[in-house]
Amino acid sequence: MIEATLCFLLAGERILLGMKKRGLGVGKWNGFGGKVEVGEDVAQTAVRELHEEAGITVTAADLTQMAQLTFNMPTWDMLVHVFVAHQWRGEPRESEEMQPRWFDIAAIPYDQMWADDACWLPYLLRGQPVRAWFRYAEDSETLAAWEIEEI
Repeated sequence: MIEATLCFLLAGERILLGMKKRGLGVGKWNGFGGKVEVGEDVAQTAVRELHEEAGITVTAADLTQMAQLTFNMPTWDMLVHVFVAHQWRGEPRESEEMQPRWFDIAAIPYDQMWADDACWLPYLLRGQPVRAWFRYAEDSETLAAWEIEEI
């Protein structure tokens, strides 16, 4: 199973999302993250990916883990560790992979995100940690089944 991270910056009633410019999820808004590399723990991965994709600097101490998401896709499985940060250094900047943009929490573009985001992201925004499982249909876009557990 692939192991990865996602990180969301929260500032008051705003959330920083990134438009994916290449690779998995291209054309979708998402958090910042990627695969855990050999020798990294999940917090180190979140720190590295946030810097690479948005030019933002956080430390592991700035991160709060809010979710563990298991994805069963038609051709792969992934465990994603989701973090939030309320403090950081630097201003978001566009990278080769992501174009960052702040959104009001009331105006999150769920229709331009992965289908599962509308299921679990509201928990994160309320400060409620979750463990969730999602299975996608053969088109890799449609949710076939899911379960969410508050932790």
